[in-house]
Amino acid sequence: MPIDTLLLVVSVLAGAYMAWNIGANDCANAMASAVGAKVITLRQALVLATILTFLGATFVGSHVANTILKGIIDQTAIRDPKVVWLGLLAALISASLWVCLSTYKNLPVSTTHSIVGSMIGVGIVSGGPSVVHWGKVAYIFSSWMLSPILSGLAAVALFKFIDRRVLSRMDTAVGAVGTGPFLVAATVFVVSLSLFLETPLGDKLGLRGLHALTIPGFAALAGFTVSFGILKRKLRQGKFEVAEQIFRYLQVMTSCYVSFGTGANDVANAIGPIAGIYYIYSTGMVAEKAPVPVTLLAFGGAMICVGLCTWGYRVIDTMGSKITELTSVRGFTVEFSAATVVLIASMLGLPVSTTHAAVGAFVGVGLAHGLQGLLDLRTLARILVYWLVTVPIAAVTSAIIFIGLILIVNGTL
Repeated sequence: MPIDTLLLVVSVLAGAYMAWNIGANDCANAMASAVGAKVITLRQALVLATILTFLGATFVGSHVANTILKGIIDQTAIRDPKVVWLGLLAALISASLWVCLSTYKNLPVSTTHSIVGSMIGVGIVSGGPSVVHWGKVAYIFSSWMLSPILSGLAAVALFKFIDRRVLSRMDTAVGAVGTGPFLVAATVFVVSLSLFLETPLGDKLGLRGLHALTIPGFAALAGFTVSFGILKRKLRQGKFEVAEQIFRYLQVMTSCYVSFGTGANDVANAIGPIAGIYYIYSTGMVAEKAPVPVTLLAFGGAMICVGLCTWGYRVIDTMGSKITELTSVRGFTVEFSAATVVLIASMLGLPVSTTHAAVGAFVGVGLAHGLQGLLDLRTLARILVYWLVTVPIAAVTSAIIFIGLILIVNGTL
């Protein structure tokens, strides 16, 4: 078998392994709070997340991928296409190994930061420190603090609001009827806007700028009207558990959205390098961007789902039960806060990590009642350590793998 063909096969396998790890770690975050709050079972969560993640990756995932991921490396400084190929392959393998280890330890980490760290290692080996866009790297690193802090603050504020308007009232059912429709409308608006604003789906429908607010606005109004009618009817029927029910439904809705969004956004971390590698294989040149066929997106989505179904329970267990005690209200607060912060940050062009935002929201919900045993500080400390070492470990591992690949290929040719 020619060396290029063999390398292509290895690259596809590495991309599949990366997609598997995304499913096992990143996608597990989406359903963790719903499982932890016992709103749905683990099996139901896996089924829902599998379907929605696959749909998000296949039909909303980007059809154009940056071959030099995240703009980390100056591609003009690396003129040999084969070196770029090996660099992308090394980054895939390195990031996959780190995410796999983190998942084995039941800890959530950012796959994006793993791939960024890996690309830094490749850049330093291939062209020295000057090849790396350190300003871009610093910009991305700011999300380490930005994501959890913003989502944590949002979670505290939202939970306090719900507590004051619903939970602390003598008649929680009446409070739910007065407040629930607004929460439903806000949830529908955020979920809908996330699907249409600056996404491939929105571009296909021609929804840009203020036009992207049209469908979410009408959807939110419909959600408010329908939920208000349902809640009033339940209240007249004497179904006083309505407060708990509405948050259960909202939590499932937000969890489904996060699963869909994770598939759409994170599939590029696995498929982008494969698209770039295949372009080099086909043309012998390096492209700044390369087209990604739907079949490749579907392949990545399928492997993400396999990872979710086989190892996803490990991170779900940590996120859903080992950070803080969860109820349906707290679970909804976590999901809605993280999703809203990620959406607003994306609109403003700020770098945030969905994983970090979710953990920050969990912490925020725990802090809403103080530190009275509701936060597992030991688990949080372990997560923080893994966050801090993700980039340096991924960079060193990637550099070693990159050097090894170069030696192997040069020895074979």
